[in-house]
Amino acid sequence: MKIGGGVATVRQALQAGLIDEMHLAFAPVGLGQGKALFEGLDLPALGYGMTAFEATPLATHVVFGRRDDGSPAD
Repeated sequence: MKIGGGVATVRQALQAGLIDEMHLAFAPVGLGQGKALFEGLDLPALGYGMTAFEATPLATHVVFGRRDDGSPAD
């Protein structure tokens, strides 16, 4: 399942434990001011950890995963 929405929607889904895995791609493009996705969230306490990371010339990709038992991913 994919989640559509903005930062508030994703933050609510993270806090509710509804996201099993999320793939974020960061590109070096200045778009102005934005909202901080993880501000005030303790991802390890919510059971999330980084499971993959890849830097490419066009973007940096980070994958966060959640364990079924709620413990942080490796």
